[in-house]
Amino acid sequence: MSKFNRYQRRYNRAVIALWLLYTGCLFLAIYTFKHQLISGFAAYVIAALPAVPIIGIFFAIGRYLGEEQDEYLRMLMVRQTLWASAFALSLATVWGFLENFGLVGHIDAYYGAVVWFLGLGLGALINKLTLGSAANC
Repeated sequence: MSKFNRYQRRYNRAVIALWLLYTGCLFLAIYTFKHQLISGFAAYVIAALPAVPIIGIFFAIGRYLGEEQDEYLRMLMVRQTLWASAFALSLATVWGFLENFGLVGHIDAYYGAVVWFLGLGLGALINKLTLGSAANC
């Protein structure tokens, strides 16, 4: 018997599919721009394309939270996303002030999502250490 319930399985399948789609979109964008194959409006579309699967992951998390029937599992994921948000927003705030005063260089905005996803891992670790479970997501 699977250790995941149907909502966790659906969430995990969606995240895996979206990460694979992200990888494909990113490689397409890099290749297209590296070889200067596109310009104009289409360049904006291709440049933004890797963001679409990332946004899809945010929706998958929201769908999972809305569908999960087990209150404990839902609470674990809520805690995990709150830790991720606090982590990413805290780092962005500190970096923003340091950058504003000329102490550090500029970082591209999409790294906010990267840091947020790292925060999801941090949230899972905190759940595991404090509650004994990472929710298997």
